[in-house]
Amino acid sequence: MKKQPESRVHEQYLRHSKKFPNIWCAGCGIGIVLGTIIRAVDSLNLDKNDVAMISGIGCTGRMPVYVDFNTMHTTHGRALAFATGLKLVRPEMKIIVVMGDGDALAIGGNHFIHAARRNIDLTAIVVNNATYGMTGGQYSPTTPPGARAATAPYGHIEPNFRIAELAVAAGATFVARSTVYHVQELQRYIARAIEKEGFSLIEAVSYCHTTIGRLNRWGKAPDMMRRLKENSVTRRQAEKLPEEELAGKIIRGIFVDRDDLEEYTHLYRQIIDRARAEVAE
Repeated sequence: MKKQPESRVHEQYLRHSKKFPNIWCAGCGIGIVLGTIIRAVDSLNLDKNDVAMISGIGCTGRMPVYVDFNTMHTTHGRALAFATGLKLVRPEMKIIVVMGDGDALAIGGNHFIHAARRNIDLTAIVVNNATYGMTGGQYSPTTPPGARAATAPYGHIEPNFRIAELAVAAGATFVARSTVYHVQELQRYIARAIEKEGFSLIEAVSYCHTTIGRLNRWGKAPDMMRRLKENSVTRRQAEKLPEEELAGKIIRGIFVDRDDLEEYTHLYRQIIDRARAEVAE
């Protein structure tokens, strides 16, 4: 595939028959995540026919509509289940699973932890905007305590999931977190995750200025983008800060990168070969 200048890379990966501008609100961070995925794929020189993007339901779930990969727009919370089926049939494909925080960790939470436990070769990208943006701003598994939401008008009282840390505990081989402000860093992490064999998780911290941002008076899109810049620290910086100063901070970086686990489809093929050998006898 002929290389394009960086400013025009997106043109060879988008479906131009789709209507633009896209469905997302002006200023939304999901478009930034889509751009980082496209540039990451391009940097790896992958044939787009060998790439699949799978999603569930929600704002992030609209992402596969616009890209010229193999795509599936599936049911709420089940993107990883569909992606697992595809990977078992086509293990040679690079499969990117894009989900929102509600899609991945509420109804999809069971699939999330078991995909990581199995160490199946998928790249899961969770756009964490701490709310159900498409359906009106209800609280999600990552809504911070105390924040107001459509379903918590007097303040949210539940502790929030830490996506990256959950993936590490569940057994993922590569886990990293960045934000839609730190675009180049996020792109590097996504490229490394796609290259990595095994279950990889990228948490892309974003925002929803039209629902949770408006309800909490956190400002418009530029204000919330500025919050990501000012309220985040690298893991190296975090190691030098006392616990009280880390409260509410977004900690960015690579949380795990390991090579000592066998990938699921390799083991699955061994089972198939063993069964065929026994039948042949």
